[in-house]
Amino acid sequence: MKILFVGDIVGKPGRLAVRELIPDIISQYRIDFVIGNCENAAAGFGVTREVVEELYDSNIHVLTSGNHIWDKKEIREFVEDYETLLRPANYPEGAPGRGSVVMPDAAGINVGVINLMGRIFMAPLECPFRIAEKEIEKLKRKARVIVVDIHAEATSEKEALGWYLDGRVSAVVGTHTHVQTADERILPEGTAYITDVGMTGPFNSIIGIRKDVVLERFLTQVPNKFVVAKDDVRLQGIILDIDEASGRARDIQRLTVNLTL
Repeated sequence: MKILFVGDIVGKPGRLAVRELIPDIISQYRIDFVIGNCENAAAGFGVTREVVEELYDSNIHVLTSGNHIWDKKEIREFVEDYETLLRPANYPEGAPGRGSVVMPDAAGINVGVINLMGRIFMAPLECPFRIAEKEIEKLKRKARVIVVDIHAEATSEKEALGWYLDGRVSAVVGTHTHVQTADERILPEGTAYITDVGMTGPFNSIIGIRKDVVLERFLTQVPNKFVVAKDDVRLQGIILDIDEASGRARDIQRLTVNLTL
């Protein structure tokens, strides 16, 4: 089984890259299932119902998120309507939405997806390690293939979760920092790991935001409105090759594709 995981989709440029590039990627690499992180997809912060529908129409099966999931307040009105729109599973009990899902691919093979958020330099949510164990126990009754999105700031926390879950899930992939790392590997017990899958959006920017806007904030320390950049649009992600019978990863490959119109 081949799974494409698309790195943090930033604003309209990121959505355009998804819409234009994913069909060819699916064809070229024979992709069976697509996951994408959508927490920056609506003007750089959060998602709207229209954006969610657009991303589903762009061949993404499951959407994960992170700390910006609640930035568009209207999400509380529709997050329950989409079984495959995930927020981190380690939000406290009572938070709307869900943190994991099982969904079949076109051949009927179930894929489990778990969304978690780190706690180092992030909000003090429940322990992602303990919550991961609970979610895995729930999903493994239905799916051998399980992919974990750990949306976190600290490399050490992401690596620790990878080692902690080695042999229990198919892949642990990091999101949030928007900078693709070169540490992809298969851990000893068969779990694919990468610290960050990267960003899908404008690269003539500072992690997707206009350079002048970000520099102004650094230089003055005065809050201003972040604006998504426009130029040098690329799709970044990873391609996972997973043995559906055992759930063990066979390969993990970094991917960067430039959008040319």
